[in-house]
Amino acid sequence: MEQKSNKIVLYLLMFNMFITMGGIGIIIPVMPAYLHLFGVGGQVLGFLIAGFALAQFLLSPVAGDLSDRHGRKIFIISGLIVYGFSQLLFGFASEVWVLFLARFLCGAGAAFIMPPIMAFVADITTFEERGKGMGMIGASMSLGFMIGPGVGGFLGNINLTFPFYLAGTVAIAAAILSAIYLPNIKNTVTNKAPRENLVKQLTRSLKTSYFVFLLVVFTFSFGIANFQTTLSLYLDKEFSYTPTDIAIILTVGGFAGVILQMYVINILFKRFGEMKVILINLLLAAITMLLIIFVNGFFVILIVATLFSIATTFIRPAVNTLISKMAGDEQGFAAGMNNAYMSLGNMFGPALAGILFEWNSEAPYYLGSVILVGCFILAFIWTSKKVPHLMKAS
Repeated sequence: MEQKSNKIVLYLLMFNMFITMGGIGIIIPVMPAYLHLFGVGGQVLGFLIAGFALAQFLLSPVAGDLSDRHGRKIFIISGLIVYGFSQLLFGFASEVWVLFLARFLCGAGAAFIMPPIMAFVADITTFEERGKGMGMIGASMSLGFMIGPGVGGFLGNINLTFPFYLAGTVAIAAAILSAIYLPNIKNTVTNKAPRENLVKQLTRSLKTSYFVFLLVVFTFSFGIANFQTTLSLYLDKEFSYTPTDIAIILTVGGFAGVILQMYVINILFKRFGEMKVILINLLLAAITMLLIIFVNGFFVILIVATLFSIATTFIRPAVNTLISKMAGDEQGFAAGMNNAYMSLGNMFGPALAGILFEWNSEAPYYLGSVILVGCFILAFIWTSKKVPHLMKAS
């Protein structure tokens, strides 16, 4: 009975993560046209996404730490409410500064959703099933991020602001469902020392056994953000693709990645181990990111973008699983740090990508590929020297 109940909880957590990531991605295909209404371009888009990530970076460690102390449920619900209303505000905006305020609040909401959800998964799964649970959450993240642009692209043809109203309404509905159906699991952490500030938490993360994986999270998030931030702008500039064209490219890749993640990822973990999955897909992501500037034709671009999506959807749950397995009783802290380092990559990546794109539309993809290759080298050397057993199947 408890196992069935945990499965229902996992599905609700997946839905919440799907809504969160869908809202993040929903702005991508409509933003070239939407920002045109405000008389701004790619650089502002980069800073809008960076503002979202800044809020996540500042607040994710706080959310993770507080959820260790007071339980996960209240923070997930509060985050969904803030997230939902910020999406509505983004749609109602009439000034650029309101766009920035809305995205910062949206990032704050996401910060109080994502770390508690990942910690919640650790609460309701065994050590052996942790990879499967994180894979399911990773699949919902990937599906949301890819479906979000799809929904935004298709609905943006009806009205540019309609996708934001939909995202906000669904997030608030998810908060209501969570209030009704999520259990309030009692906190088992015995350490009640005063909560550390962000600087101290980041310093403490340097001493954790999983610090190198936090660096992987940062570097691969940085590289991926270059691709995801500028792809719609690149396709619009180079090929005059419509929001619908862009939505198809993003959505097909998302579906392929999610299907493989849900049904294949756990098999890959057991056969090759999480570390090999990370390394192989870092290389695949780097190669396909570079290829995007050398190919043309809708279907060829679709294939390359799909391979990139598959690679990135495999990396995230593998990293999340290793961090969770090494975190012990500090699941909230580890999840908060995970999200904070991801947010750092998502903050600097889009900001730099937007600046580089206005200088040269191909520059973000060269930089992103170099960053991903550097991430591969870092992870491979550290694993080979420090923990070679991670290269084996679990």
